Amino acid sequence: MRNHGIGASFVVAVSALVGLVGVGAPKAAAQDRVIRVDGSSTVFTITQAVAEDFQKSNKGVKVTVGIVGSGGGIAKFLKGEIDIADASRPITQSEADEAKSKGLEFIELPVAFDALTVVINKQNTWAESMTVDELKKLWEPEAEKKITKWSDIRAGWPDTKIQLYGPGTNDGTFFYFTEAVVGTPKSSRSDFTASEDDNTLVRGVAGSKYALGYFGYAYYIAHKDQLKAVAVQWDKNPVTKKPVGPSQEAVENGSYAPLSRPLFIYVNKQAAQSRPEVKAFVDYYLAHAAKLAAEVKYVALPAKAYELLNSRFDKLQTGSVFLGKNTVGMHIEDVLTDEQK
Repeated sequence: MRNHGIGASFVVAVSALVGLVGVGAPKAAAQDRVIRVDGSSTVFTITQAVAEDFQKSNKGVKVTVGIVGSGGGIAKFLKGEIDIADASRPITQSEADEAKSKGLEFIELPVAFDALTVVINKQNTWAESMTVDELKKLWEPEAEKKITKWSDIRAGWPDTKIQLYGPGTNDGTFFYFTEAVVGTPKSSRSDFTASEDDNTLVRGVAGSKYALGYFGYAYYIAHKDQLKAVAVQWDKNPVTKKPVGPSQEAVENGSYAPLSRPLFIYVNKQAAQSRPEVKAFVDYYLAHAAKLAAEVKYVALPAKAYELLNSRFDKLQTGSVFLGKNTVGMHIEDVLTDEQK
């Protein structure tokens, strides 16, 4: 398995330096062969794997991949600081409006599925499964200063303070989790330890018996010797009413609901049109996304979806088909097929 965390800070630093040059600004010759990507720490694991393999067969092209969070990545994308934004949630209406006002056209490409994972410490023996209602009770804004102990969630659980860890408010994981669990994107209690770096969250939960957090499946798998995944029970689950843990099979059969989610890259159309290395990188990404997503422990889209995405990119088809849609339980190929009609 690839290393997800080592060197991330260096990559971010390089990405930040390169990102000082805007898309429309003159570039030095040496920079013409740099592809700049930034955004979601979840999508980072796939994009970094693609970048590593792409550079091996494309000497003279450097791909920098940062991890400022989905919101931060899209903000940099809209400023023209990067060529591609990684995002673990769809672009929002306000972001799309800003892109339109700036004349920036983007190509939206879902690349894989993630099983957003709720994690507890290895020593936790009482919360190995939780209902969505219990997670909502714990994370909704009204829980702040009110739901502070494990016993506040379920009678019989320890009368001990919960230590909560989660992504920052700019992170697509935060956006999706709050939408799927609480019911409204970005609606959450604020008294938790937040970080855009999932490795920080891993260390926090691994370091305390009474901790709970959430992040992408790949980070759980990379640290499963230190953490437990919580099985989630949802009364609206279309497949089963029993608690379901995160796994490739559960994502594929639709039973890991409502925490399965699509992962995206957003590509600057002008960069894809005018710079062969950007087009070549995205072509390579789509051709190898299924294999590399599985390698870094995410779930590939159906083959038909990748066919539709290749067609979308070949046509440089801009805009978002996911904008304003609830992505909980969404079948990517259905959305893309509907767009073709």
